[in-house]
Amino acid sequence: MESDAYDDLDRALVHALQLDGRASFSRLAEVLGVSDQTVARRYTRLRTTGAMRVLGLTDPAAVGDVVWLVRVRCLPDAALPVAEAMARRPDTSWVHVLSDGTEVAASTRAASDQDSDALLLRKLPQTPRVVGVSAHCVLHEYFGGEQSLVNKSEALTAEQIARLRTPAPDRSKGPRGPVSAGDRKLLDVLAGDGRAPLAELAAATGWSQSTVRRRLANLRADGTLYFDVDYSHRLFSQGITTAIWLSVLPSELAATGQTLANHPEVAFACATTGTKNLLATVVCADVPALYTYLTTRIAELSSVRDMETTPILRRVKGPGPLLTPPSRVPWRAS
Repeated sequence: MESDAYDDLDRALVHALQLDGRASFSRLAEVLGVSDQTVARRYTRLRTTGAMRVLGLTDPAAVGDVVWLVRVRCLPDAALPVAEAMARRPDTSWVHVLSDGTEVAASTRAASDQDSDALLLRKLPQTPRVVGVSAHCVLHEYFGGEQSLVNKSEALTAEQIARLRTPAPDRSKGPRGPVSAGDRKLLDVLAGDGRAPLAELAAATGWSQSTVRRRLANLRADGTLYFDVDYSHRLFSQGITTAIWLSVLPSELAATGQTLANHPEVAFACATTGTKNLLATVVCADVPALYTYLTTRIAELSSVRDMETTPILRRVKGPGPLLTPPSRVPWRAS
């Protein structure tokens, strides 16, 4: 679908689902001021054309996982095959080929140091045609996860947002640790389709629908489960996506990270280990808009000592499971 095929209702529906991925069509219709049938028709069209899907994902911090950002340098003809191989792994997300065509960037998560070593220190360096690997541990996330760039789109009014926003999870008890085998089956289905019917979830877990409903509520309430919308940037006329690595004074790291989180262009921001200790993923309409962003909002940050920009050439995998062969994934950053 081309960008002119989308309208304000499509964008409002995406925003609404970002706020509550399992809201019923009737509830969505009431908030959006249209009929149930219209919401169902719009959702089906967006879902079946690949413009959008709702994902049920687990918060790494809630289950005690460690998140790593991996940068892999390859020979020129190896970047895409390496990216596709990384995308097929269940522990990776956000797999990209970067602008020069010789570097792959990805996020991976592990439940232990041993798991991290297996991917980062042993497997990747031994991959043919890989010439270098660097790994950066995510120390703190300022914006991302259930917070999406969609939330900054203003597709919904403040009143509509208030009606759809779900209660904040209770994280007062800290990480809840590994999920149970039954919960894992539930979460595996939701990772591919956050709106999977109760009957499908019951069949996957062997639980009754009432048990499924209760576990869904509990997992959302304690912060283990959240919902995210994976969408085509064409829906919101978003053009170029760029990773910006910043070196920031330690005393200013938290304040600078929060400032970045508030920028309307920033889709993700986190503090990391390494010489560049702050990463932001920035989405701009086009190259001139990126230049304006760098020379205004970024230039105004006095705490920034050094900066590296790496535009994303191709997105091979997003936040959820890979549902189509990588070479046929229709998503692009531009």
